[in-house]
Amino acid sequence: MKVLLVKPGIALGDHIQPPLGIAYLASTLRPAHEVRVADFGKMGRDDAAFTALLREFSPDVVGFQCYSPEIGEVKRLSAVTRTELPKAALLAGGPHPTLCPEETMETLSPEVDYLLRGETELSFPMFMDFLAGAKAPELVHGLVWRSGGALHINEPRPVADIDSLPLPSWDLIRPQEYPPAQHGAFFKQFPIAPIVTTRGCPFNCGFCTASILSGRVMRKRGADSVMREIELLYNDFGIREIHIVDDNFTMDRAHAVGILKRIIDSRLPISLAFPNGVRINTLDEELLDLMKQAGAYLISVGIESGSDETLRRMDKHLDIKLIREKVELIHRKGIDLAAFFILGFPDEKLEDMRKTIEFSLELPLLRANFFTFLPLPMTPVTLKLIENGEIGHMDVNGLIFQKVPYAPKGVTREALRGLQREAFMRFYLRPGVLFRNLAQVRSPRHFWYLAKRFYHWILM
Repeated sequence: MKVLLVKPGIALGDHIQPPLGIAYLASTLRPAHEVRVADFGKMGRDDAAFTALLREFSPDVVGFQCYSPEIGEVKRLSAVTRTELPKAALLAGGPHPTLCPEETMETLSPEVDYLLRGETELSFPMFMDFLAGAKAPELVHGLVWRSGGALHINEPRPVADIDSLPLPSWDLIRPQEYPPAQHGAFFKQFPIAPIVTTRGCPFNCGFCTASILSGRVMRKRGADSVMREIELLYNDFGIREIHIVDDNFTMDRAHAVGILKRIIDSRLPISLAFPNGVRINTLDEELLDLMKQAGAYLISVGIESGSDETLRRMDKHLDIKLIREKVELIHRKGIDLAAFFILGFPDEKLEDMRKTIEFSLELPLLRANFFTFLPLPMTPVTLKLIENGEIGHMDVNGLIFQKVPYAPKGVTREALRGLQREAFMRFYLRPGVLFRNLAQVRSPRHFWYLAKRFYHWILM
């Protein structure tokens, strides 16, 4: 059968990176099916181009990736698809269907027929067998379907051995054709591709969905597999920078050391960055030396707050003293540092938010992102807010940082958005930080995407 996999994106359009998850999924489908990929953001969000692809390819199955704030766009594109392909099977997968299957199915009906929850590299081929009449729906891991007026929800099953998965179908994605609008905004070399070397998160940060979506058990790829992918990207697609986007690359020290040493031994002239963040308390002098030798020029870390009390309530297992020590160590090693901060965590006072801003200004950071707290579905913090009656039904289309979907008691959303703008302006308008960042603008096109990002974060 013909399968079209769609990455919808959201309308902000300043973050366009190759869809790694879809690339993995395509690889497990291709032995038995004809697969294409449509990245709607990379297509310029052009409905006419999307419709033309539907007509030309005429897929039997169309699968939509769906993060929480994308659900409105998935519904819109699925309606376009249903008009063009009334007989095609339409399904959605990704974080939001995994976390909220009932709500997702209700929102996407009647256009979308099925959901697939969790990791789908193994379950999507099962789903195709189900469509062909070769497998009962009850046997498809993570499948959500309607039958006899009832909604049926199967539990997902993580891929136990991720090292057994085929390499992503980079030839369908063509990462070398992506614009300079990647995760992290800046880069040292171009073009860029993301890779993942582990799945799973053993931590219990109360605001994060990582352990819910990928499980608490860490699963790892071997260094041989990782190097095959890096060499493929370098030799066949001209990739010159690798972004390792694991949730916990440095959690298993032996795993990280093994991969870094292989990259060093390869002598490939690539650069490395970790834009998704690493756990700052896992970094030590030897590991940082290896990261730098392997080409790492930037590490992102989740600091989150400048208040020990807020860090405690976040279940971050960090304190200000340890953060200062680790940041100083990274700085001494000559690796640039970007940090993530959260403003407006539940029960946080304005005083604590201002502590966070001041803390960011004291640290030797090149970049900082100031996120407002997002009550992501099914996280412990969100469930507590619902239980306490502090939030009710939320429009998940608004679950983006610039829209400030939540503010703690005693703080208005407008005031929180103003504080977020103040934090960005105070951090980046310092002459030293401003000039260092401007010096890393690589082209007029890169500057254009950075200007769009500035507009969305500060002016919108």
